[in-house]
Amino acid sequence: MANFLLSYPIFTDIILPFLLIFVLVFAVLQKSKLLGEGKLQIDAIISFVIAAIFVTFTNAVHIVTQMTIFVTIALVLLFVFMLIYGFAYGDTKGDPLAGQKWVKPTIGIIAFIAVIAGFLVVSGWWDDVWRFLSGTNMGANIIFIILIAAAIIAVIKGAGKSKDKD
Repeated sequence: MANFLLSYPIFTDIILPFLLIFVLVFAVLQKSKLLGEGKLQIDAIISFVIAAIFVTFTNAVHIVTQMTIFVTIALVLLFVFMLIYGFAYGDTKGDPLAGQKWVKPTIGIIAFIAVIAGFLVVSGWWDDVWRFLSGTNMGANIIFIILIAAAIIAVIKGAGKSKDKD
């Protein structure tokens, strides 16, 4: 019965996005104390207005809804990965990733790429980006130049570290 009630468009397209934006804006205003300390009512009114304006733009609501779904799935995948990693390599005393310095940055990079890719897919821009990168445009050349620059920076930094050790 609850699933049927929550599947109505008034919940999925208006109420839930409104509540999400309202709570997020209110939390940011409270945490940052942008309008002053103890200004609960003003923060609430501003959050309400921003959330109400947000809900009127269906494209923005659609993007946030789709991104919320993506974030939820990504968090579940991350939880499963960390659970499996903890079972396999975990340390009962502390952080299971403490001994592996490369794992946390790798997870961060993968999560960043996944979030960007998810946004591009949800917003409908993925096809344009893919055409730019794989077509006759200069996208492939730009990526190649970025990779070469990253390799040069890595070599220069690596040479600087080896000189410091001598």
